[in-house]
Amino acid sequence: MIRRVTLDLPRRFFAKMSQNSAAAPTKTSKLQVSLKTPKGTKDWADADMVIREAVFSTLSSLFKRHGGVTIDTPVFELKEILAGKYGEDSKLIYDLKDQGGELCSLRYDLTVPFARYVAMNNISAIKRYHIAKVYRRDQPAMTKGRMREFYQCDFDIAGNYESMVPDGEILSILVEGLTGLGIKDFKIKLNHRKILDGIFQVCGVKDEDVRKISSAVDKLDKTPWEAVKKEMTEEKGQTEETADKIGEYVKLNGSLQEIHSTLSKDPVLSTNELAKQGLEEIASLMNFTKAFGVDSYISFDLSLARGLDYYTGLIYEAVTAASAPPEGASELKKKAKSEEDDASAYVGVGSIAAGGRYDNLVNMFSQASGRKSNQIPCVGVSFGVERIFSLIKQRHASAAIKPTATQVFVMAFGGGKDWTGYLPERMKVAKELWKAGIEAEYVYKSKANPRKQFEAAEKSGAPLAVILGKEEYLEGKLRLKRLGQEYADDDGELIDADDVVKIVKQKLLSLHEDGVDEVTRLIKGI
Repeated sequence: MIRRVTLDLPRRFFAKMSQNSAAAPTKTSKLQVSLKTPKGTKDWADADMVIREAVFSTLSSLFKRHGGVTIDTPVFELKEILAGKYGEDSKLIYDLKDQGGELCSLRYDLTVPFARYVAMNNISAIKRYHIAKVYRRDQPAMTKGRMREFYQCDFDIAGNYESMVPDGEILSILVEGLTGLGIKDFKIKLNHRKILDGIFQVCGVKDEDVRKISSAVDKLDKTPWEAVKKEMTEEKGQTEETADKIGEYVKLNGSLQEIHSTLSKDPVLSTNELAKQGLEEIASLMNFTKAFGVDSYISFDLSLARGLDYYTGLIYEAVTAASAPPEGASELKKKAKSEEDDASAYVGVGSIAAGGRYDNLVNMFSQASGRKSNQIPCVGVSFGVERIFSLIKQRHASAAIKPTATQVFVMAFGGGKDWTGYLPERMKVAKELWKAGIEAEYVYKSKANPRKQFEAAEKSGAPLAVILGKEEYLEGKLRLKRLGQEYADDDGELIDADDVVKIVKQKLLSLHEDGVDEVTRLIKGI
């Protein structure tokens, strides 16, 4: 919903806004603004933020287990750093106005800034993870997690290592990440740029056209072959014969072993040096994916092209049933009011994680800046948090997530002319709980009536109350009570004030089924 509000602003505000104003207002002027977020963005609050933070925490822990160190880079880069790295998607980059003689753009992903960071700091080997926002001037589909401002969670390995060893571990991280977030029904579509480029070469595609044809093939996950073939022949200058030959290959998919065996026996492809190198690397990879136990998640799919220009080897993306567009997507798109509308009705979630190998990007930056050649191979994976979030939100248990972490609400009950409300005493108890790492709250009022305190406790979602009774507290006693409608008639138990931290911790541990809290159950899909 868009709300318009009118603000009364002083004259000096408008004088600063426009020094050339013909007539200054005498007292106040009206400024109207639309209370909405920009297209493709949204505010995040309450339970949604709790879930997002849990996703970040889960992935951060995973990255640390694999030896990752975290970095942060500016949200904008020099325009020349991002230029020419994203193929046809370069049109989606947000360019900024010239500020102080530098042309800058908002970062499109976290990969190119990472390669720039490695080249700039002469790093020879690093495992890094980075969780941050990126920006794309794309058509949004908000309910599907396709936005213009969104988080990516990246893990990359840079350095010279034995062939395909880092690639195998990255695929394991991809599987561990998604299963750790309760996503079990997914498939990793995998291909190899050298094999794909080799296929294009033997089919008659000129080297200068390879990237253009790759971007066309990459649309096969949401576009029929006939439409892709038409793009190749009518828009990108390929012959019918070339397109048909490509079609015979890019329709192949199956297990790593199946497709590797099929391609290895192909007499035409076996004459191509690039394809042979790619097949040798896949042969090595199969040993490692088997060791990591992730083979069953992988589909060797020759239609996957990953349009980004910087990929040089293995490429992959994780998809689920929700990734594909709905049935009749093209008709639904025609019915949409305009291109400015949200595209949720006719697009799918898309890939929920993706990545690949990019061996030349660091060296490209080193050479372009006049430094000596610095060939640092890299491979990585990026998790799309908003798209993963949209899948997690579909789980019914999300309704049980409370927006605060409050575990205990500290109350005080009493009466009479001498009743002070025990506000300092409630503060003292809350402080004890905070020092023990227990999330606690209390009402910010000296004499808060019981109903107001219970309403505040209910709003916080706290499962426990520590109650300071007027007489009981003077005797060194506190009352510990479960909160919630089902416990309305339960007066709780009387405990020694000195034992409050110990007993509260014990009680909290017993509240969750199998010791797992609601957020963890939702995130892991338990």
